[in-house]
Amino acid sequence: MSLIPRSFIDDLLARIDIVEVISSRVQLRKIGNNFKALCPFHTEKSPSFTVNSNKQFYYCFGCGAHGNAISFLMDFDRMDFIDAVESLAALLSLEVPREVNANQQQNQQSQQELYKLLIGVNRLYQQELRESQQAINYLKSRGLSGKICQRFNVGFAPSGWDNLAKNLVKTPQTKTQLIASGMLVNQMIAAMTGFVNGLCSRFVINVAM
Repeated sequence: MSLIPRSFIDDLLARIDIVEVISSRVQLRKIGNNFKALCPFHTEKSPSFTVNSNKQFYYCFGCGAHGNAISFLMDFDRMDFIDAVESLAALLSLEVPREVNANQQQNQQSQQELYKLLIGVNRLYQQELRESQQAINYLKSRGLSGKICQRFNVGFAPSGWDNLAKNLVKTPQTKTQLIASGMLVNQMIAAMTGFVNGLCSRFVINVAM
């Protein structure tokens, strides 16, 4: 989950008027420098709920409820933290920023690299299709023209077991990504155990392109 920067939250609380936020939900009465009301969080006959506009916090001397504008919305409107922040930001016409932690950034980068690799796999299989007259004839017999195949990124994984490894595996990382995607699988071929093509004599379509 993306995080809201602490600096933005602090700035939001400094700029928001807690009196305005609470008075739109609870009837406040100004007494001296503070505002008072019957506490919205417990039943009482005499007002013990105090809002301090200078320090931007509220406190109930009856039940002990206290906090800032964010916690008030969370308790009174039953919002979660993110919704409360976004609600207050909307009052100031602010867009809530997000920051990505290191693990999320690494995962996103890995997904992007895998996506690019799979595009390379599909392009290789498209080239294999163009070079296989038997595969082309079969597609034509099924009513699939060259234009249709090009439009839908149709490729052909030929027979054999090492064309992916020969053409695309440049680094150990690439091999790991192909294994994770299922494009390479661990099987025994001709008494030799190793990672071979996950697809063999199959037509393929890259639906993400």
